[in-house]
Amino acid sequence: GLVLDGRTLNVIFQGGLEEKFLMLTQYCRSVLCCRSTPLQKSMVVKLVRRQLNVMTLSIGDGANDVSMIQAADVGVGISGQEGMQAVMASDFAISRFKHLKKLLLVHGHWCYARLAKMVIYFFYKNVSYVNLLFWYQFFCGFSGSTMIDYWQMIFFNLFFTSMPPLLFGVLDKDVSAETLLGLPELYRSGQ
Repeated sequence: GLVLDGRTLNVIFQGGLEEKFLMLTQYCRSVLCCRSTPLQKSMVVKLVRRQLNVMTLSIGDGANDVSMIQAADVGVGISGQEGMQAVMASDFAISRFKHLKKLLLVHGHWCYARLAKMVIYFFYKNVSYVNLLFWYQFFCGFSGSTMIDYWQMIFFNLFFTSMPPLLFGVLDKDVSAETLLGLPELYRSGQ
């Protein structure tokens, strides 16, 4: 890990040392910016995103972390003593820092797996629906008449578009939470 303070970030950004700073950060698993201004924190996140083309995660607990959270791809706000500004600006909110592991390894894995399955499902649903209408146009001489009544189309979309995501969201867990926490390398399988 790399820990930087505000003075060091001033030297890096004003002295044109961004390239050397990025070379150093590539050898680190995490970079912590302490005692720095909100602008400096967001500049670090933007620099890493722009130059290294990687996905960034910012974690903050106060109003001074809002710009950093908004500059990152994924922002996590921790509700605490410093107020709720970071939580309101973030993508995800947790009550304690210790919950970050479960948020990333368990819920992140489940969310990715659900989204991947649902994208395939929506392609299947739309292809089957459009194919039905396409082949019917050959039958009716391309007159533009509809094959299905409007109330049937509404129920089709209601049952095949809203119900499966709700059921997947509630019931689909490909691996248990205990297994995902015990084997963090399973997180990479989806990537």
